[in-house]
Amino acid sequence: MRIKSIVLFISVLGFLPFNAIVAQNKADDVLGIWLNQDGDAHVEMFKRNGKIYGKLVWLKFPIDDVTGKPKLDKKNPDEKLKSRPVMGLEILTGFTFDGDDEWTGGEIYDPKTGKTYSCYMAFDADKSLKIRGYVGISIIGRTTYWKRVNK
Repeated sequence: MRIKSIVLFISVLGFLPFNAIVAQNKADDVLGIWLNQDGDAHVEMFKRNGKIYGKLVWLKFPIDDVTGKPKLDKKNPDEKLKSRPVMGLEILTGFTFDGDDEWTGGEIYDPKTGKTYSCYMAFDADKSLKIRGYVGISIIGRTTYWKRVNK
């Protein structure tokens, strides 16, 4: 009986590092480039200091119709930020993987409205990325689905 217990204990220990590696790989599954639901932007998800961020790396219409110059963050409520370019803008910030299936604790900024929302991300059944932005509680919000861009 004692030998069976020792074998079981060693077997369980042998799986622990493997499970930790699988969890880490799953946490990184969101990394890469994503096409937003409107089809007018690509967002590159990347990791910095253990958290997930996303920045605009492609715009269908990068030039302002009025000025003929690159689009600026004109809708931002902060006057100092209205002159920054939309291209390269970090719109997803501070997400952490919950160890299961969601990236939480982050925010999403919408340069079309100048508003920032609490946000979480999760994969949908078809492997699209569910992005849920909300105010206060997640029931009060909007969900969009992004598709991975294949290089």
